[in-house]
Amino acid sequence: MATDYTRMNSAGTRAVDQAVLDEGLRSHMMKVYNYMASGLALSGAAAAFTASTPALYNAVFGTPLQWVVMLAPLGILFAMSRTSVATTKVLYWVMVLMFGVSISYIFQIYTAESVVRVFFITSATFGSASLFGYVTKRDLTGMGSFMIMGLFGIIIASVVNIFLASSMMHFVISVLGVLIFTGLTAFDTQRIKSQYYHGHDQEVLEKGAIMGAVSLYLNFLNMFLMLLSLLGNRD
Repeated sequence: MATDYTRMNSAGTRAVDQAVLDEGLRSHMMKVYNYMASGLALSGAAAAFTASTPALYNAVFGTPLQWVVMLAPLGILFAMSRTSVATTKVLYWVMVLMFGVSISYIFQIYTAESVVRVFFITSATFGSASLFGYVTKRDLTGMGSFMIMGLFGIIIASVVNIFLASSMMHFVISVLGVLIFTGLTAFDTQRIKSQYYHGHDQEVLEKGAIMGAVSLYLNFLNMFLMLLSLLGNRD
């Protein structure tokens, strides 16, 4: 009887531990998604404000300042992994703000209706891919490595196409880009989930949530821009 009681008590303890882990993981993932959604909202507001303010838009895109706005987020991105949680959080908001300013040109090229339509298409695609990455039992590491290689490929192709200015090549890059960032969304979601450990202190979890949000934010943003180039109606 003592052995049966011990076994039942052990099973109950494991069940409680698993429930605590599941609740902690859900809370952590919600924090990641909240950071990401807030970042997208700030980027959208910055893009819309910049596009609707001619003096600001011309100051950015009519001067060398545009290169600062376009390249600074990349520098911030590299710096974030080496900073404290408080600094990382500030850098995150600065990064998404500058990304928003840098993509404000879309409101000059595409109709507002098509921007909104493509945003919802991107949201549905992103949500489906992220949900798959969260619930699947399949290890997506191999797929993620392949997608990262593909990402480097389209970056190189995009640089080459600056000189070639081929509309067909641009179309192919956009199609491949959508597929790659969809795959990366699933992979990154699974990676963020697998890296969660409820034994970590709050500071480690907070920084992990911010860096996870960065990955998903960049996947969403790039997927959106690729889809916009394919489906957006030009003014």
